[in-house]
Amino acid sequence: MKTERPNRPEKSGRSGRGEKPERSVRPERIRKPERTSEPERTTRPGKPIKLGRTDKPEKFEKTGKPEKFERTGKPGKFEKSEKPERFEKFEKPGKFGKSARAGHPEKVIKLDRSNLPDRTSKPKKVVRRGEKNENPDLMRLNKYIANSGISSRREADRLIEAGAVSVNGIIVTELGTKVGPGDKVQYGDQTINREKPRYVLLNKPKGYITTVDDPEKRKTVMSLVAGACKERIYPVGRLDRNTTGLLLFTNDGNIAKKLTHPRYGIKKIYHVEIDKNLARADYVKITEGFKLDDEVVTVDSIEYIGDGKDKKQIGIELHSGQNRIVRRIFEFFDYKVLRLDRVYYAGLTKKNLPRGNWRLLDEQEVNLLKMISSKP
Repeated sequence: MKTERPNRPEKSGRSGRGEKPERSVRPERIRKPERTSEPERTTRPGKPIKLGRTDKPEKFEKTGKPEKFERTGKPGKFEKSEKPERFEKFEKPGKFGKSARAGHPEKVIKLDRSNLPDRTSKPKKVVRRGEKNENPDLMRLNKYIANSGISSRREADRLIEAGAVSVNGIIVTELGTKVGPGDKVQYGDQTINREKPRYVLLNKPKGYITTVDDPEKRKTVMSLVAGACKERIYPVGRLDRNTTGLLLFTNDGNIAKKLTHPRYGIKKIYHVEIDKNLARADYVKITEGFKLDDEVVTVDSIEYIGDGKDKKQIGIELHSGQNRIVRRIFEFFDYKVLRLDRVYYAGLTKKNLPRGNWRLLDEQEVNLLKMISSKP
């Protein structure tokens, strides 16, 4: 017995089974209106007008090759035109100028030679920046002051503007003033040296006199420091011919004045060797002070050198600047000085300075000398 199968749902599609689904109707295409020769205008204001394709310009029709120009024969030479009329001749020029054309009166220009420069005299040369001045001896005042060691150039300008500097007795306040080697420049009461300050320390040997020049042609200390510097330096104070030890040379007048003036009381220490032992009574008198040639002489200290067994070796410290004061002290008590050596002078010592040699002071030593002040 055949069983009936249930009817399957019909499939949709292109398999042919079942009915085909209804297709959606496509909307008809909106065809653009045919373009005419007239441009289509839009209703929107301000929109540019578009031209249709039929508005293209027509092409020019070919009319064939252009006709050639017919030759009329060989070209002839250009006909010469008539010569231009020449200008009338000028009259002969005057002595100092050209005259006008013919028919006009001649104008003679005369030059006034009274104001013309004299060609025989050479014009002054202008010294431009970077060029050397013709007179190398002249120096700007601020540089002159700076070289003396008083201040820097900028500080020197302030001193000049303040009226603290005078040249040849006249106060100068104008910047850029130049001075020569013969001018006397003063800062207050102090005379300024134009050269760069130099400080040379010498360990003087025996047999040299402390002077710049000796008419008797004896040996001087200047021969010992001849190669120390190119500036001219001078000894500060004096040491006897047979006295050895420290001697300072400089061109700084301010420092030299401080070291020699008794008001500043420069400290000096000497090593003295005498012919016999120093007695205790004389030792006490020298310490307490005594009268010598109507002057009271005092020393800061006096000691025996070493362990004190050798009474002939004496160390003496004093601030007096009197001439030959150490020799005179011992000669007053009937002692003969066999050897005298200055081992300390204004804070300077003989360390690492052999006898007869010299050295330049360092910056620290120079500053110590500049800081010396007078006694209260």
